[in-house]
Amino acid sequence: MTRYPRDMRGYGANPPDPKWPDGARIAVQFVINYEEGGENCVLHGDAASEAFLSEIVGAAPWPGQRHWNMESIYEYGARAGFWRLHRLFREYAMPVTVYGVASALARSPEQVRAMQDAGWEIASHGLKWIDYKDHTREAERADMAEAIRLHAEVTGARPRGWYTGRCSEHTVALAAEEGGFDYVADSYADDLPYWVRVGDRDQLILPYTLDCNDMRFATPQGFNSGDQFFAYLRDSFDALYAEGLNGAPRMLSIGLHCRLAGRPGRVMALRRFLDDVASKPDVWVARRIDIARHWQKTHPPVHFERPSQMGRETFVARFGGVFEHSSWIAERAYDLELGPAHDSAIGLHNALSRVFRSASEAERLGVLTAHPDLAGKLAAAGRLTAESTAEQSGAGLDALTDAERETFQRLNASYAEKHGFPFIIAVRDHDKPSIRAAFERRIGSDRATEFAEACRQVERIAELRLKDLLP
Repeated sequence: MTRYPRDMRGYGANPPDPKWPDGARIAVQFVINYEEGGENCVLHGDAASEAFLSEIVGAAPWPGQRHWNMESIYEYGARAGFWRLHRLFREYAMPVTVYGVASALARSPEQVRAMQDAGWEIASHGLKWIDYKDHTREAERADMAEAIRLHAEVTGARPRGWYTGRCSEHTVALAAEEGGFDYVADSYADDLPYWVRVGDRDQLILPYTLDCNDMRFATPQGFNSGDQFFAYLRDSFDALYAEGLNGAPRMLSIGLHCRLAGRPGRVMALRRFLDDVASKPDVWVARRIDIARHWQKTHPPVHFERPSQMGRETFVARFGGVFEHSSWIAERAYDLELGPAHDSAIGLHNALSRVFRSASEAERLGVLTAHPDLAGKLAAAGRLTAESTAEQSGAGLDALTDAERETFQRLNASYAEKHGFPFIIAVRDHDKPSIRAAFERRIGSDRATEFAEACRQVERIAELRLKDLLP
């Protein structure tokens, strides 16, 4: 593998300001997963009963049989839990996004009407609440298409958001290729929305959550009481709210299930959290579709030619001169495991520097000797590379007095005679006096020390050059 598809960089150290409406310091959104009636059940044509996210500890599928206890737990979510959550959010006038399993929505028309009357967004949670990890790409695509069709038939409109949940490696690409979603939520990778490129389409990703999620009432080492749930939601909110006050607003997602948070022993924890949210200024409580449309308008996708996606010839042509007259470094770097993390100046600099550092001493010496003297004969003759010309002129080395030029020429000759390579310094980090001071200090170093220092300066020059080319 020479191209790594996972993005380990994201927004890096400086994520964008979301510019939430009215200067909000945090965007909070609540999701109610409506899965009841869409879970694994032999009545639905599935091979076995459901075994996921219930009150039954250690539940296992029952092949070919109905699991009456499991079915009734899911039925509680539709019959009682949903309405308890519905009343709560209506009381607080807070909007909600529903992740609706299409087949579950079709079996719950009154709940669908209540969602619509409340102005809630109904996004798609797939055709059935089943695991897609072993489905073929074609089978998953067919279920996605049927989910959209049935969703539109039941609700009157196609879904604009998608979340499979129990997804496969193909899910996000399939949803992007479908082309009709304002956002896809099958990601837990960030605290902010982000764009991915799938084929010729830009797809917005609205990351979801598995930690601020009542599903942890039904998983090992999860929440044992409402107090634990409330404390975790409050701490998550407080951390992100503080970051927003410090100029880095974020998004908080909270996942709920009718059969879990809809239980009396848990809903009071959610009520306490809603009280906490309502008491804070500068909080935007929004549906996920509202966040998606805000992001589309405020932060549209940015396109640039990405090193990890370039062909070899283009890559070498673009970056072969970053290390002076040493295109072999770019040629070898192209064969490394490059990915989205290398599509920035720092990332690509690391890849190129790895090649330089692992080269033989003779090869590295060749890079050093490829560098021109400072204010030397090549500069006087106008024969420097464009990069070196700009760098030396930026430090004022193209406007020396006769005395200064004579001093630099003398130092160049003495340094090269002693060490066997030219004096190298990242001139963009210096001015004329500090360059001369470094020259006079370093000329007295032993060769090994100076060889190591020259290599560090070569890498620094490369980094500065890359910052002119990449984000």
